[in-house]
Amino acid sequence: MSDIGVAEIPVDEEERPLPPPPAPVKNALVDGPILRTLLSLAWPNIMAFSAGTCVVIAETSYIGRLGVESLAAIALVFPCVMLTMMMSGGAMGGGVASAIARAIGAGDRDRAATLATHALLIGLCFGLTFTLGMLMSGERVLELLGGRGNVLAQAVAYMQIFFGGAILPWLMQTMAGVLRGTGNMKLPSLMMFSSAVCQIVLGGTLGLGLGPIPSFGMRGVAAGSLTAYFISVSVMGWYLFSGRARIIPKLRGLRIQWAMFFDILKVGAVACFSPLQSVLTISIFTHMLAGFGTEVLAGFGIGARLEFLLTSVSFSFGIASVPMIGMAIGAIRIERARRIAWTAGLVSFISVGGIATLIAIFPDLWVSIFTDDAAVRATSRQYLSTAAPMYAFIGLASSMYFSSQGAAKVIGPVMAQTARLLFIAAGGWWLSTLDATAAHFFVLAAASMVVLGVLSCASVILTRWGPKHDPLPKARPALS
Repeated sequence: MSDIGVAEIPVDEEERPLPPPPAPVKNALVDGPILRTLLSLAWPNIMAFSAGTCVVIAETSYIGRLGVESLAAIALVFPCVMLTMMMSGGAMGGGVASAIARAIGAGDRDRAATLATHALLIGLCFGLTFTLGMLMSGERVLELLGGRGNVLAQAVAYMQIFFGGAILPWLMQTMAGVLRGTGNMKLPSLMMFSSAVCQIVLGGTLGLGLGPIPSFGMRGVAAGSLTAYFISVSVMGWYLFSGRARIIPKLRGLRIQWAMFFDILKVGAVACFSPLQSVLTISIFTHMLAGFGTEVLAGFGIGARLEFLLTSVSFSFGIASVPMIGMAIGAIRIERARRIAWTAGLVSFISVGGIATLIAIFPDLWVSIFTDDAAVRATSRQYLSTAAPMYAFIGLASSMYFSSQGAAKVIGPVMAQTARLLFIAAGGWWLSTLDATAAHFFVLAAASMVVLGVLSCASVILTRWGPKHDPLPKARPALS
């Protein structure tokens, strides 16, 4: 008796159950823990800006060796230099990072690469504009700020060299914005760190002279900065175009697309009004204080440099929040984007406020680095003890500004800066009608910082970033 087998019945391929779809690859910037991801992105920036701190200290220190007039000259030209760096890095660089992050968050790498090329074109145009503008009218601007005599001459000497090469800081900050938009904070920060080292060595050597190298004074200090920027541009340019970056700017067959310019400029161009107004505020304030004499102007310059330095600390967290918020907005994760903004704001407020309060209590920790002149030291102590505790609100406002860039909703923080400008102008005019001292103007500066911080927060609360509720999550590409 033979075995009887059961015949196999063929199954139609269409009736076979399909394998489950692969789970979407997680992107830490969109899915990771907010505080931990923010800190992991911020720490390279903190290291880089710490090196920037060394540049501020070293530069002001060896300029102080050139004399009180040189300190007053750098205080005079400092708003113009700060405007360049803030517009190229914090404003337009943030706009570049925001546009690229939103494209990546939406899964469109090709658009991100095209945006990178258009960003470089914007950087070139702005750099040339600054060069032509400052070389043609910079001296008149410095005169309007109160520059006279040898103080003006030294400020013009620095300005001619620095702004003669303004295209370099603009290209450097644009390339850094492209890389940060992809979530790469390490290379831009490494370049900032190495640039700081070069600035200290070259600026000090060319400014003061060393061995057979003569002292070039203020021109030498400016030349040292430009040389450092050139090195950073060369390295980041090689990295971007060699294919090592996560996106490669498109050059071959590039077609100018105005929509790409608009995507960057709707954030970057509007954001530029914030540093413009910030520098205008400082310029008006500098002009008011110039009437109190060179010592008061130099002393305020030392205090203002601390404000710029501590603002860079909040920049570390603010810049880190831009790609996180941009990718969350691109992936339509609105509630997460807002949580990132408030987390970054709180961290900035605490970190900047803690350091500034320490300096307010012990101002000689900062002032003694730069000068031995008794009158300058007294002014700096008075300014820091009055204004430094309010730097926390500057840090908060800076963080809200960057968060709004990531969300492409930057008008609110810009209007907050407008309010501060009007507050300083109106308050300064009122004080000028009285028998006010420099101390009264320092109180005005401190109050304006609170106004800026509070209004910046209010603008983020009142501005709608997107739908009330996140839609169902969608697959997102990995950043690899």
